[in-house]
Amino acid sequence: MDYTELVKILGAFFAIMNPFVNLPIFLVMTDGLERSRQRKLAFKIVCYSALMCMVILATGQAILSFFGVSIDDFRVAGGVVLASIAWSMLHGEQSASHHGSASEKEEMSNLSLMAFYPMTFPMIVGPGTIATIIIYVAHAKTYVQSLEVAAVLLVILSLLLLVFYNASSIGKVLSQSVRLIMNRLMGMILLAISVEMVFSGAKALL
Repeated sequence: MDYTELVKILGAFFAIMNPFVNLPIFLVMTDGLERSRQRKLAFKIVCYSALMCMVILATGQAILSFFGVSIDDFRVAGGVVLASIAWSMLHGEQSASHHGSASEKEEMSNLSLMAFYPMTFPMIVGPGTIATIIIYVAHAKTYVQSLEVAAVLLVILSLLLLVFYNASSIGKVLSQSVRLIMNRLMGMILLAISVEMVFSGAKALL
């Protein structure tokens, strides 16, 4: 893949998995924990996220084929899901598909120390992330290009670990205003990427 395409992929994954946007939720979940336990939880979250991403990278297209769904069908559907999440980000709201429904949130208090739910799924590796991975892997024409997508994911996951591992220090510096600005900026980028996905998929189908 050329440089422009890799930057687009990096932007998409950063927007949907943004460690700085998810940081306040992580801080709330780990409130009262010792720093060592907080960092242990951060490491588990990133490990679970990496495992889910690798499974999707390896089996995503096979799952689509099993259900008889073409990549262009999925590109349109995935673009719509991303657009919904991006629209919520632009308006300072939380998308149910990305942060859980109201009934699911009621259970979060009982699972606040669980690394897999809700931090890994659906907040970091939710429907939007899954759709983005499958679409970009399908777009890769060679094994090397698939590895490039995996490498971009590895960069984002490394950043996620860095931010969550140092959550206490970063949380003191990152003001609410900065978080809001970043959330809306990432929402705009994600919306632009989702429009491109929908348009490309619809063009191929029509």
